[in-house]
Amino acid sequence: MSQSGLDKLTVIGAGVLGGQIAWHSAYMGKTVVVYDLYDEGLDRCREAQQQYAIIYTQDLNASAEDITATQERLSFSSDLATAVVDADVVIEAAPEIPEVKTALYKELAPLLPAETIVATNSSTLLPSQFAGDSGRPDKFCSLHFANLIWSMNLAEVMAHPTTSQSTILAITQFAIEIGMVPIPLQKEHNAYVINTLLVPLLQAAQTLVTNGISTPETIDRTYMIMNRGCSMGPCGIIDVVGMKTCYDVLSYWGAENNDEQMMTNAEYIKQHFIDQGHMGLLSGQGYYSYPEPTYQSADFLEVPDIGRAEEFASLVSA
Repeated sequence: MSQSGLDKLTVIGAGVLGGQIAWHSAYMGKTVVVYDLYDEGLDRCREAQQQYAIIYTQDLNASAEDITATQERLSFSSDLATAVVDADVVIEAAPEIPEVKTALYKELAPLLPAETIVATNSSTLLPSQFAGDSGRPDKFCSLHFANLIWSMNLAEVMAHPTTSQSTILAITQFAIEIGMVPIPLQKEHNAYVINTLLVPLLQAAQTLVTNGISTPETIDRTYMIMNRGCSMGPCGIIDVVGMKTCYDVLSYWGAENNDEQMMTNAEYIKQHFIDQGHMGLLSGQGYYSYPEPTYQSADFLEVPDIGRAEEFASLVSA
């Protein structure tokens, strides 16, 4: 048994980040069940994890035995009761919509073993919004991960007023056991640390696109030159986060704060990407085409040949 005692994990939600949390936790030795309401979601998760196997082999030097062991620790279910029956810890990675999360917790509460700890992976919502509906507020907190979990190995730990100290310790230990740097928050705060920094950046970038001020490539080139050494710019980050998550965050907080630009940005993402089936990195198409996005080109940040001056000049208008 690990120091945390949290060896059997159920991840609820087989989307971009849920699938990454599940795969990485299994890679680090945890036994993991992935739950999703829809079999199609589980199928997409399996497909994505085939790509993670390649990434872990190339970037983390995982052996064939490591990959096989990871796959053997993973199982998939569309039956909630079956998925959580043995769980030491449940990580909820459902859509960033309060009503969806609340309904899920009400269904989940009576199904859980008495000692199971529950953590929400919400990126902008507070644990106190769902603690009561979890049925175990003392064993409930937030554990928020960053996308590309294998390289951006951060895990934000946020409690609410009645989270027990033993829960906070166990969740922190769990985060360390799966190779994360724990990021402790000293009080509840919407958007935590990561998204307090990130959401305004993505909102600013999307505003530049939505309002026809600049192109995604220009925005990202600007940001990457300003921040030499970073691997992508904000439009690339939007692809990694996923169009559905970006839409959910922008539409919710746009309505909550009566922010017209934020709601307009959400609608732009819906019309130009989601409605077209372009969901970002996971689907292979967002602002960029994958697996070889333009921003990874060797010359993306180089001073262009003067022969391209007309191409750049054509993008300038009054």
